[in-house]
Amino acid sequence: MTRHLLSATALIALMSALPAGAQTLRIGLSDDADILDPDQSRTFVGRIVYAGLCDKLVDLDAQANIIPMLATDWSWSDDGMALVMDLREGVVFHDGTPFDADAVVANITRSMTLPESRRKSELSSVAGIEATGPMQVTFTLTAPDASLIAQLSDRAGMMVSPTAAEAAGAEFGQNPVCSGPFKFVERIQQDRIVLEKFADYYDADRIAIERVTYRPIPDTTVRLANLRSGELDIVERIAASDVGSVSQDAALQMQEAVGLGYMAIYANIGNGDRALTPMGEDARVRQAFSLAIDREALNQVVFEGTAVPGNQPFPPSSPWFNQDLPVPARDVEAARALLAEAGIDRMPVEIQHANNPVITQMMQVIQAMVAEAGFDVTLRATEFATLLSEQTAGNFQLSRSDWSGRPDPDGNLHQFVTCEGGINDPRYCNPEVDRLLNEARAANDPEVRKGLYDQAGVILNQDLPVIYLGHQTYIFALDQSVQGFEAFPDGMIRLQDVTLSQ
Repeated sequence: MTRHLLSATALIALMSALPAGAQTLRIGLSDDADILDPDQSRTFVGRIVYAGLCDKLVDLDAQANIIPMLATDWSWSDDGMALVMDLREGVVFHDGTPFDADAVVANITRSMTLPESRRKSELSSVAGIEATGPMQVTFTLTAPDASLIAQLSDRAGMMVSPTAAEAAGAEFGQNPVCSGPFKFVERIQQDRIVLEKFADYYDADRIAIERVTYRPIPDTTVRLANLRSGELDIVERIAASDVGSVSQDAALQMQEAVGLGYMAIYANIGNGDRALTPMGEDARVRQAFSLAIDREALNQVVFEGTAVPGNQPFPPSSPWFNQDLPVPARDVEAARALLAEAGIDRMPVEIQHANNPVITQMMQVIQAMVAEAGFDVTLRATEFATLLSEQTAGNFQLSRSDWSGRPDPDGNLHQFVTCEGGINDPRYCNPEVDRLLNEARAANDPEVRKGLYDQAGVILNQDLPVIYLGHQTYIFALDQSVQGFEAFPDGMIRLQDVTLSQ
C-alpha cells in the first residue's frame, strides 16, 4: 500500500514548485491511461484525463444532451448530407496555435487518415471537410449519419494543435498539445499524469484549480485509503462494497451517475490461431457460456445491487433496448445441452481480465458459475493497458472489458461489431449486421433506427461476439474540501467550477 502514498519530502517539493496559494487537485484513477493521443487512445481513464486536457467540438450535459463547446452552433442540410458548424472565437491551443476552421479541418483529416487512428470507423460517413469561413467548417457526408454529432462529443471531436500533431506524427501522445483548461506537464507511466492550468483558456474564469495530478491506483481499497489519508481529493469508481462506509464518513462525500455503457466479455472469433477453438468457431458454445452466467447474482454479489444486469449494449431502461430479447435467466441445463449439441462435454477456456479487485472478484464468480455447465476457466489477470493491447493484437480467447458508453446508440455498437470497426477486437464480420447498422446510422427517424437496431440485436444475440453482462453506476468519492463537482453519466471528471476549500 505504501508505494501509492506520496512521501512527505515529495509532497513538500511539489508544493514548493507551485505559486503561493495555488490549488492542486489529486485524482485517483482505477487504471493507467494508454497513449495520450485522442486519435489513437481507447481507455476510459484516458478520456477522464482528456476532460481536463482536450476540449471537443461539442460536449454533454448532466442529462447526456449534446451542448456547444468549441463549436457554438450547427445545422444540417435538408438532405442530411452536410453538417455546418460555427466555431468559437478567441480559442488558442496550448502552444499558441490559433483555433480556427483550418485547425478543425486538420484535426478531422488526421482522425480519418492517420494510419494508427482508431477514429476512422466513427467518421466513416464523412466524405470530406472544408473551411467554409474563417470560423466555420462544413462536413460533407457519404450518407446521412444521425450519430455524427454524438461522435464529435468524444475523441473524434477532440481538437489537438495541428502544429504539434504535424511535427510529432504518431508520437504526439508523448507530449500532447490541446486547447483544454489544462496543459500537459509530465507523465510517468503507472505513477502519474500532471497537468497545469492554461492561462489563455477561453473560459479560464471557471477554472480555479492550478494543477491536476492523475494517479493510477488499480486497487480500490488502496485508492480509497489514499483519499482517506488526504493524499487524494477525488477517486473514481469506488467499490460497491465501500459505498456504505463512504456515505457514513463525515470527512467524505459521494456522487454517482448511471453509466451509458456496459460490462462485457469479448470472444475471439477471427484473430488467427487464437480464434481456432470451439469458443471462437461455434456460436452455440458462446451461447452456452452466456446462459451459464447469473447476471442478477453478479449484480448482487459483486456490485451489491448498484449495477444493472444486461444482455445488450443498452441498459433495459434505455429506449434502444430490445424488449423482445430480455435479460436471460441462468439456465445451466440449457447450457449443457448446447455444449452437447456442439459435441463437447467439458472444455478449457482462458479469460484475460484487468487486475483490479472488483473485476477479479467478478471473474472468479463467473468462473464458478460456468464450471457447472462444463467450462474449465483459467483466469489471466493483467494490467489494463496490456489487456487492451492484447485485445487489439487478437491475442486472447475471451477478454473481459468495459465500454463507457456513448449518448447515441451507434457509439455502443458500430465500431465493435462491423467488419471494419475500429474497436472490433473479436474480428467479427457479418455483412447483414453491417447493412443494418449502416442503415441505422443514415436514418434520422428514431422509430426506423430502433427497428434496425432491434434486427441487428437479434443476430448479435445469436452470434455473441460480445457477451454483455450488465451496466455499471459510476460512483465517485470526494474529500469534503472539493466543491462544485458533478457526476455525469459518461463518467468524466469535468473540472469547470470545481474548487478546493482551504
